[in-house]
Amino acid sequence: MRVLVAGLGNMGRSHALAWLKQPGAELVGLVNRSPVDLPPELAAIPQSQDFHEALHRLRPDVAVVSTYSDSHAEYAVAAMRAGAHVFVEKPLATTVEDARRVVECAGETGRKLVVGYILRHHPSWQRLIAEARALGGPYVFRLNLNQQSSGATWQVHKALMRTTPPIVDCGVHYVDVMCQITDARPVEVRGMGLRLSDEIATEMYNYGHFQVIFDDGSLGWYEAGWGPMMSDTAFFVKDVVSPRGAVSIRMSEDARSDDIDTHTRTATLRLHRVGEPDSDISMQGEPGHQELCDAEAAFMARAIAEDMDLDRHMRDAVSSLAVCLAADESVRTGQPVRLRI
Repeated sequence: MRVLVAGLGNMGRSHALAWLKQPGAELVGLVNRSPVDLPPELAAIPQSQDFHEALHRLRPDVAVVSTYSDSHAEYAVAAMRAGAHVFVEKPLATTVEDARRVVECAGETGRKLVVGYILRHHPSWQRLIAEARALGGPYVFRLNLNQQSSGATWQVHKALMRTTPPIVDCGVHYVDVMCQITDARPVEVRGMGLRLSDEIATEMYNYGHFQVIFDDGSLGWYEAGWGPMMSDTAFFVKDVVSPRGAVSIRMSEDARSDDIDTHTRTATLRLHRVGEPDSDISMQGEPGHQELCDAEAAFMARAIAEDMDLDRHMRDAVSSLAVCLAADESVRTGQPVRLRI
C-alpha cells in the first residue's frame, strides 16, 4: 500500500512513523504547509506543501489526514474521490454537515474511512469500558483533560483554537467512550466556556465544560482547558459511576498534564462495587502514544485487507462530534441544545 501523510505535527509524525513499520506499506510522501524538522527515520521521505498536488502525483492507496480540523473534511473527500482509503484524525470535521458528507463519500466511493479515536485501540480503556458496562447503568460520567501548556505546546494549542475549542478537539474521544459504555442516545447538551487569555481570538475560549443527558437517564460531564494559566491539580479525572459502584482511572503521582503519553495512560483502574472491598487493576506495560498510533495503522490496514464493515465506526464518529459541537453552540448561545442524532 502506498501511503501519503498530510500534516506533520505531533500526531502526523507519529502516524508517519507507524506506517513506516506497517508490513506491506510504503510511505511515499509527506505534506505540510510549511517546512518542519522531522525525526531521522522520516528525513528521506519526499515532502511537499500542496496536498492536492501530492495526492494526484503520488496516487496513494491510503491518505492519512492529520492537518488542522478545518481541512479534514475537504482533504478526506478529495482523497477518497482520488481512489484512496482515508485515515483522518479527530474531529472528523468542524460541522456535522461536513462530517456526514465525508461519511456519505465513503459509501459512494467504497473507500474505507477510519477516524483517529486512539482510545479505541488502548487495552486499558477497553478494560475500563468493559468493567463499566458490567456494572450496568444508568451512569454518571466524570471526565476531563486539562493541559497546563506553555512554550511550543501552547503555540500548537493557539493554532488549533483558530478553528476548534478544546471541548471539541479532545471532547470527541471521551463522548465516544460515554456512548460505548451506555449504548444510549444523547438527547441534550449544556455547555459553558470562558476565554482566559488575550492571546487567542475574542470569539474563542480556551476553557470549557459541558453536560450531556442520555435517553437512559445517564449523565455525562466533560471539561477541557488549555494554556499556561491552567491548574495542574485534578487535570485528569476519569470516573464512571453507576448504582452498583464505580470504575476510575488513578494516575501516578508524577503524571504531568503537558505529557502527551499522560493523555492515554491509565496506570491503575480502581474498581468499587457497593458492599465489596475496592480492588485495583494494574495497567503496567500498557502501550505508549507511539504504540497506539502503530495499532491505529494496523487497524486501518486490516480494515482494507478484510473489507471490514465500518458503518458503526463512522456513525459513532458523527454522533460524538455532534454532541461536542452542540456543547460549543450552548457555550456561545447560553442555551441548552436538544439533539436529533
